[in-house]
Amino acid sequence: MWEAAALILIVLGVLLWIDSLRARERAVRAGRAACQRYDLQFLDDTVSFTRIRLGRDEGGQLKIARTYTFEFSDTGNNRRHGAIVMLGGDVADLHIEPYRMQ
Repeated sequence: MWEAAALILIVLGVLLWIDSLRARERAVRAGRAACQRYDLQFLDDTVSFTRIRLGRDEGGQLKIARTYTFEFSDTGNNRRHGAIVMLGGDVADLHIEPYRMQ
């Protein structure tokens, strides 16, 4: 009995890990696209996982909400921060720190 429960937990953990990798890849693409759109440099070409929680989409369905942070530069000499919230596999929100336009 305990072996079956342990096996189910392991399988669920692996599925969550694979889903998190896919969400992270989408967050990287979203951060890169936002930086290109605003003519910014997407630094380190990666995002960092910050938070996981449950959230509801527009249809009221419960999904996993993951928050990722990233850094960008507007001048090439500084680092500014941004955040991407992924709800399931979709970008729910994207924030970038204010910067001066040149």
